[in-house]
Formats: sequence, C-alpha cells, structure tokens
Amino acid sequence: MQTQFPPAAQDALAAVAAVDLVKVYGSGDTAVRALDGVTVGFTRAQFTAIMGPSGSGKSTLMHCLAGLDTATAGQALLGGTDLTRQSDRVLTRVRRERIGFIFQSFNLLPQLTAEQNILLPLELAGRKPDRHLFNHLTEALGITARLSHRPGELSGGQQQRVAVARALISRPEVVFADEPTGNLDSRSGAEVLLFLRNSVRELGQTVVMVTHDPGAAAYADRVVLLADGKVAGEIDRPDHGSVTEALRSLAVQR
Repeated sequence: MQTQFPPAAQDALAAVAAVDLVKVYGSGDTAVRALDGVTVGFTRAQFTAIMGPSGSGKSTLMHCLAGLDTATAGQALLGGTDLTRQSDRVLTRVRRERIGFIFQSFNLLPQLTAEQNILLPLELAGRKPDRHLFNHLTEALGITARLSHRPGELSGGQQQRVAVARALISRPEVVFADEPTGNLDSRSGAEVLLFLRNSVRELGQTVVMVTHDPGAAAYADRVVLLADGKVAGEIDRPDHGSVTEALRSLAVQR
C-alpha cells in the first residue's frame, strides 16, 4: 500500500517517517506508553542520530520504523509504504530487500565466512551481488584480507565492519544502526562512524542511528531528541558540546 508523506512528517525527500506513532506495552495500570504520538521524518542521504534519556523511546521508534515491532497506532512510512498496514510476510521481504541493519552485537552467523555474511542478504533475496560495490565496501572498511575468516577469528571492530558491509551491500533505502559502537573500543568505533558518514556523502546512503554517546552523535548531520516517548527537539550540525548540553537539559526537565 502506497501513501504520501504528510507535510508534518517530512517533505518528499524523506526516506522514512513516523506520523502520530504510538506504541503501548502492556495494558491497564501496568501499561507503558513507549511512544506517545511521535511525528518525525528522516531525509534521504542524511545521517541522523536519535538520542534521549534511558526509556525515552529511542529503540522503540527505530524498531517500529524498521518493521521490527508493530505500532499501537499511527503510521511508520518507508518510501511511501505504510509498514503498519503490511502482513508479516510483506514485512519480512521489506526488511530483507529495502532496509539494512547494524546492531551492537554484530549478529553475524558464526558458521559463515566474512564474505558469506556480507552477501547473505542478497542470497536470501535471490539477487546477484554488485562486485564493484562489494569491492568498494570491503576495501574502504579495510576487511579485504579477512573475507575468508569466520566471525570467531575476527576482532570486534572487524566483525562490526563486516556487519556494516552487509547492511550496505543491497543498496537499501535506509540503514538502521542500533548502538553500533556500543561494543567497540574508541578507535574502532570512530572508524565505523566515519565510514557511515562517508557512505552518506559518497554513496547517497540514508542512515538512522540510535546512540547514547554524544561523541557518536557528533558524526551525524542531525540529532533528533526524544523524551518520555515524544519528540523533544533536534540539533542540526551537532557537535559533542551541543549534544551534551541538550541531553543535560532534557535530564533537568524530567
């Protein structure tokens, strides 16, 4: 089902958007309103970080936008497709063919080599790999010499770079990154973040990242702030100082 982005969500450049998105866990007195009418859009070919205090709804928003979780009400729009109206079968295909994922825990299959892990989304979709893109990604990420190795033979930083290549190999409409540097040392984390930023500028990739780290958010073009399940503001061209101050202000207001 195709639908147009409402102006309040974002203009025609939006790759993904939430419109009056609500997510409630539980019921009755124990119900938790994780998202409380969130309306926000994420521009194509832009690197956006989602930040907020613990329990603000960051990961819930990302999971709903990526079709990993079902919304209670509202719309989660991917390129005009309303994910809240799709069957599980359609959502599985959308996640496989139109979305890339990078997780804190890497989520590589231990029995496969690095190359096989990278190409797995294409294999599942029955698509042939673009070898030019494959070579570009693996060379830029510095993992060409490790492609025949299995995850257990790779460092954490190398495993995450394999995961990044896997997320981008299908040329997805959007890459969702959930705390992608959470299990990495500072140097490896910086390398991953720099590559994500370069993928936006050189490949036109759209990246939406959830993070609690102001340093990581400073690599983004824009920061969307959440608090208590609502959009609490945003920062254009963020730096470490502006993000830290915004998070401090949110903490004081709670």
